[in-house]
Amino acid sequence: MDPHAPGESASQTCAGFVVSKAVGGAVVRNKVKRRLRHLMRDRLSELPPGSLVVVRALPGAGDAEHAQLAQDLDAALRRLLGGGAR
Repeated sequence: MDPHAPGESASQTCAGFVVSKAVGGAVVRNKVKRRLRHLMRDRLSELPPGSLVVVRALPGAGDAEHAQLAQDLDAALRRLLGGGAR
């Protein structure tokens, strides 16, 4: 089902996360995923209905503070939605 096809109703907005071993060990990767899920939960309403978003954590995400992850996620979403400079 394509939510953007004519006549199809938009489903809920979903986000997925890719956190590779380059980020760190299993404990670090899971911590990054938990932080990203928490941050994304508050931002889903900013996305168009039916959006499917995949967030890929870069290797530095394991050492980043919570505030830095939030800032980077906000910058990525601005670029995605076409509202921000690089």
